[in-house]
Amino acid sequence: MLRAGRLLAVSLSRLHASPTNSSHSMAYSAKIGPSILSSDLSCLGSECVRMMECGADYLHLDVMDGHFVPNITFGHPMVECLRKTVGQDPFFDMHMMVSRPEQWVKPMAAAGASQYTFHLEATTNPGNLIKEIRESAMKVGLAIKPGTTVEELAPWANQIDMALIMTVEPGFGGQKFMEDMMPKVSWLRSQFPSLDIEVDGGVGPDTIHKCAEAGANMIVSGSAVIGSEDPRSVIKMLRDAVAEAIQKRSLDR
Repeated sequence: MLRAGRLLAVSLSRLHASPTNSSHSMAYSAKIGPSILSSDLSCLGSECVRMMECGADYLHLDVMDGHFVPNITFGHPMVECLRKTVGQDPFFDMHMMVSRPEQWVKPMAAAGASQYTFHLEATTNPGNLIKEIRESAMKVGLAIKPGTTVEELAPWANQIDMALIMTVEPGFGGQKFMEDMMPKVSWLRSQFPSLDIEVDGGVGPDTIHKCAEAGANMIVSGSAVIGSEDPRSVIKMLRDAVAEAIQKRSLDR
């Protein structure tokens, strides 16, 4: 019995050991998340399945309320339907472009969301909201618009799972990538070496190297992946670019 207890203690300590303990490996990995809003909305369920089959690491779901951004998409009933269609495995990263993010935490958790990414600009009490998301058993993402400085996000960086740096103004797909957002990514990566950093907006084969070099590891790509004739090869190309940059960074350290 003692031996079993000791084994359990060892395995638990391994579980809680920080991946940063190893000088050779980084604590984060390359993940590609197609933005499903770019797909044919009349067959969203099968499009989600298709993206996962093409090698996507997660699915990025844009929720817009017509207040925080000038567009309306879908809410938690759609998420619930998608979860039933695709099963429990796919990771749903909810990008909540809504003016009252507190309102939708519980409904989204119940619908099967995996990560709740809210905008810093949309709340007066980020700390409280982070706590509420955690208590709802979801991961926490914190997003900032292009006009918000990365220093405003910094105080919360140790409490979240992921920071999302918008590389377009949120609200519409198909916009031009804003390269001048890359210093935000670089700064975050230097200050918080093991944080998941996501970029979203105009990211595809032409812009991925800038994102990867700056230190982004979670890549949201809409039309570049979903509109491609060969999504599998685009996803692989994006992931390879990020993995290569991660490897180079770990060698440079």
